[in-house]
Amino acid sequence: MFARVLSSCVLGALVFVIGGCDEAAPPPGADATQSKAAVAVATAESLAHPPAKNPPEQAASGLGTAVDNLPFQATGDKLASIAWRTWVYTDTGPKRTRFGYLRAGAVVDRRGPVIHNDGCAGGWYRVNPRGFVCIGHGATTDLQHPVVLAHGRRAERGQGLPYLYALSRSRPPHLYFKLPSEANMKQVEGGFRSNARRWLGWLHAHDLQDMLDVQTELPDHLNRPLTKPYGVKKPLRFATHAGKASPDSGFAILSTYKKGERFFGLTTELDWIALDRTRLVEPSSFHGVALDADESLPVAFVKNHSHPKYKRSEDGQLHAVGAYAMREGIKLTGEVMRVAGTFWETRDGHWVPQHGLRMVKARTKFPSVATGTRKWIDVSIRRQTLVAYRGEHPTYVTLISSGRGLLGDPEKVPSTILGTFMIHSKHVSSTMDGADDKSDSFNLRDVPFVQYFHKGYALHGTYWHDDFGRVRSHGCINLSPVDAAWLFEWTDPNVFPDWHSTLNKERGTVVHIHP
Repeated sequence: MFARVLSSCVLGALVFVIGGCDEAAPPPGADATQSKAAVAVATAESLAHPPAKNPPEQAASGLGTAVDNLPFQATGDKLASIAWRTWVYTDTGPKRTRFGYLRAGAVVDRRGPVIHNDGCAGGWYRVNPRGFVCIGHGATTDLQHPVVLAHGRRAERGQGLPYLYALSRSRPPHLYFKLPSEANMKQVEGGFRSNARRWLGWLHAHDLQDMLDVQTELPDHLNRPLTKPYGVKKPLRFATHAGKASPDSGFAILSTYKKGERFFGLTTELDWIALDRTRLVEPSSFHGVALDADESLPVAFVKNHSHPKYKRSEDGQLHAVGAYAMREGIKLTGEVMRVAGTFWETRDGHWVPQHGLRMVKARTKFPSVATGTRKWIDVSIRRQTLVAYRGEHPTYVTLISSGRGLLGDPEKVPSTILGTFMIHSKHVSSTMDGADDKSDSFNLRDVPFVQYFHKGYALHGTYWHDDFGRVRSHGCINLSPVDAAWLFEWTDPNVFPDWHSTLNKERGTVVHIHP
């Protein structure tokens, strides 16, 4: 089933494309001096067996050491992120580099003694599983801080979209900094009740209440003007709101509340938005095919809305026994039968006609990176397919949406760059905007499971379209939510639990992109 952008009216021709896939400018997460260099972070395997004892305390100089960056036994002491990005550093000295960052609301183990130096007046703490965080604008030891409490819901990993998402309608929502009263809403928006009632009726008609997980009692910490995470852009503020969102915005929602007849969502940037001014996003149900150790290519995906399934009788005749759905993935044995056309045998004992299938066949040659059990990703622009390999064995096969310019020059048209690259940074979610590309303006908050492999080019999940298998983006490789979540956990570098990002320019998974 195709993903729907849920509303009382049709999304129509609204097209969001990742303009150069550029990431919005990163705000600082601490007062400390920041280095642009990134260093290799430990993989999950290297942390599987932490030391039996806590490592020695830090030297009196206050400089971290390699020993200090090993995991330590938790004591119950915590610190929390109160910035859009709270950087985790390799060291506390002037030559420190970055491991990654925490997102506002994240709570992690800390260990002293606290280190004070010119780079961090508030003091440095070691955090698990490695690295150092500066207490200040980006982090706090006060777990009751308003930003920490407001970000009670964390991004979900491994299943699909990490948040509930919504897209602006033609009349976009206002960005309230406190849940507004009816008087506030009437003053700011004028008449709103009729639209709210239509939206509520539509919600019930489509039986979509469970998407919202609506709460009616507002916790005390949300019943006041909200403090923005450090580093979030603060636009012009009016008495009760910060203006309207742009008509091409996408929002990630932490929680939803009902006030009177109206539903509101609290965004990750801690703005309140009226959901009847948005289209809720029902995630795409499409996903790829996982292959077991004893399975291999070919795999096929259905191109039509329905595709016949046959069973072969003892006399060799084919009899229709059902149908495959559009874009359904089918594991094939490689056996072919030609009877009034070409038919492929499926691994569950059926036969399927080749006509109407998008085939992903076994490779006859492999690039040099396909050695041993090394992970690498194979992307075909013409076929719009992605295969995740370990050495020469495929483990996952799916459809993608690459740049609309197909095989054109990426400097001139919106195409995906060709070549062999390495994933150098991963983000559970990251805001992207099209400020540098006026023809494709958008403002997409929290694009899910972003993996940069070359400049602004990335693999990432997509919540604003469901055209996987066809070109669609401005250069990035778009994946369905389920596929993006799976690939994010499979690739290197590993993003630790409670972290939002990891940087690694030396040991990331290889991405091989070819025609």
